[in-house]
Amino acid sequence: MALGLGWFIFLVVGLTLSTALTIIWVGIPMLALMVVGWRFAAIVERTLARLAFGVPIPTPYRRLPEGLNPLKKLKVMAQDPATWKDLVYLFLRFPLGIFEFVVAVAVWSFTVTFLALPLIAMESGGVEIGLGFVSIWAGNAFAALPGTAFGLVLLVMAMYVTRALAVGHMLVARLLLGPNRSQEENVQLRERTAHLRASRARGVDAAEFERRRIERDLHDGAQQRLLAVAMDIGRARAKLDDDPEGARALIEQAHTGTKEAITELRDLARGIYPAILTDRGLDPALSGLAGRAPVPVEVEVDLPERPPAAVESIAYFIVAEALANIAKYARATRATVRVAREDSWVVVEVADNGVGGAVARPEGGLAGLADRAATIDGMLIVDSPPGGPTVLRADLPCTW
Repeated sequence: MALGLGWFIFLVVGLTLSTALTIIWVGIPMLALMVVGWRFAAIVERTLARLAFGVPIPTPYRRLPEGLNPLKKLKVMAQDPATWKDLVYLFLRFPLGIFEFVVAVAVWSFTVTFLALPLIAMESGGVEIGLGFVSIWAGNAFAALPGTAFGLVLLVMAMYVTRALAVGHMLVARLLLGPNRSQEENVQLRERTAHLRASRARGVDAAEFERRRIERDLHDGAQQRLLAVAMDIGRARAKLDDDPEGARALIEQAHTGTKEAITELRDLARGIYPAILTDRGLDPALSGLAGRAPVPVEVEVDLPERPPAAVESIAYFIVAEALANIAKYARATRATVRVAREDSWVVVEVADNGVGGAVARPEGGLAGLADRAATIDGMLIVDSPPGGPTVLRADLPCTW
């Protein structure tokens, strides 16, 4: 009630004074300051509503234009319906506060009085209880105990009345301080756009990281081996007439290097997109990963039909990276992989009995997996307390 009185005085005095002074130029900037002031007061009211009632009220204001021009910003504020709804709420805040204050004080005063009747009777030597046209005299604390029982009934009623006042206040606040349906849709659309923009940026970063990894693997691995093979073949050709045995040894060395380069290229191609995933789906592809893992891995795939290729690919690489991390850091003796459909989601869970303590660092592999999931608006959750176990869960949206 006191805060409502403060807003009421601020608005009445400020608007009256600034409107009266509009006949000279001073009133115009005062009106502009009043608009800013009552919007700030509405922001304070939204914060108080969230703290007092636990119900957040979204901001309904239109986006202000960029730049430092205050006239453009004031024009948008004046054309925004939420600005005038704020003004109506702040004017209603005082009578609403008076009503809530009177009802709350009356209900709780009666409740506390009846609950304390034995103490009052004991201190004053007796108390008279008036209920409508009936008056009851209680000469001692024991005789006043029925009044305490009635006070317990009033206590329950007081709690419900208080809750009803809070609900009513929140309904008024949501109606006048919150966005309407079209504004809520616009806010949700802006939030969705921002989320998709962030997901796209993370997807681009993940693709760029993969491109650099492939280039590094090609340059440091297969390219170096193929260069060594070419050099060995060249040396063998030079020795072929003069030193056939030396040439034979160089050819054998080149043959071995060629097989190693082929193996590295096959592993690299599997890291880009495994052929078995395209041909046979997730179950055989994940079984192949489990077979190459250094720890026993139990695989369970429960999908009634194959998801889209993008979902399959992300699920495969999440499991591959998770098993690689288990092999490097977890010191686990077993692991499980579960892929299942839950409504319109493909859920991927990888668990191990290792030492735990996995953290998604910005440049780490887990952050890269989260970036992969974000490219299709999925999410990644890692539960890895110190001492284990570690559970990695990815929820990937999917439309069959």
